[in-house]
Amino acid sequence: MFKTRLLSGIVLILAALLTIGTGGYVLFATLLIVSLIGASELLRALKVQDEKVNGISLASYIGIILYYLTMTVNASSLSGMMIILSLMIIMCVYVFTFPKYHANQVTAAFFSIIYVGVMLSYIYQTRMLEGGKYHVWLIFLCSWGSDTCAYCVGILFGKHKMAPTLSPKKSIEGAVGGVCGAALLGFLFQLVTHGVSYQYALICAVGALISMVGDLGASAIKRNMNIKDYGKLIPGHGGIMDRFDSVIFTAPVIYYLSLFLIG
Repeated sequence: MFKTRLLSGIVLILAALLTIGTGGYVLFATLLIVSLIGASELLRALKVQDEKVNGISLASYIGIILYYLTMTVNASSLSGMMIILSLMIIMCVYVFTFPKYHANQVTAAFFSIIYVGVMLSYIYQTRMLEGGKYHVWLIFLCSWGSDTCAYCVGILFGKHKMAPTLSPKKSIEGAVGGVCGAALLGFLFQLVTHGVSYQYALICAVGALISMVGDLGASAIKRNMNIKDYGKLIPGHGGIMDRFDSVIFTAPVIYYLSLFLIG
């Protein structure tokens, strides 16, 4: 299992280097596909669809595609309109096929658009910022990087449980180690790319805190729905939602912190 997880992790890193390094339409297309797969995993977990796409889940996928299309024309003013339009499409399916779908499925379908589609899109939006070819890597430093640091510190020094019911293996010591580790990674990254400064360290520290919420939030959904993993796409890791749970939360945070703290 460890070997499989390690090899999958290396492939993920190489894929990230290729797509994020290239940017543009390559990154755009990759994230759109990842968002649609992640949304399908979430919709199955929330009992909106089974293995086959149905009307309400199709409306959710259309909503994600519509939102992404607004980014191709760089029209942020259209983003809100597309989100509202997506809700209207979902409601049309709900109303005109009533009582085929339950209100809970409508809520989950719309939730998947925001939670997966919109939030993951901020990887692309961060990459498109001035200096985004550097800023975008902070998303992964403060999510995957902090997770690795938290794991190592937790194994060595963890004694106090952070969320014993939700995630018994996570400790307060590990969380502190994750935040400090992310801040250090951010500082070193900025040192190499820009010289001595504090912005990346601060951004990564805040992002690491948020990433823990993303990780635990995705775990909470799995616990509620009594599933172990969201999918099996990535050997040793599970599905897109299992591997990108913290990235989903950190991406918009890094975008806005980069925008406000660095410009």
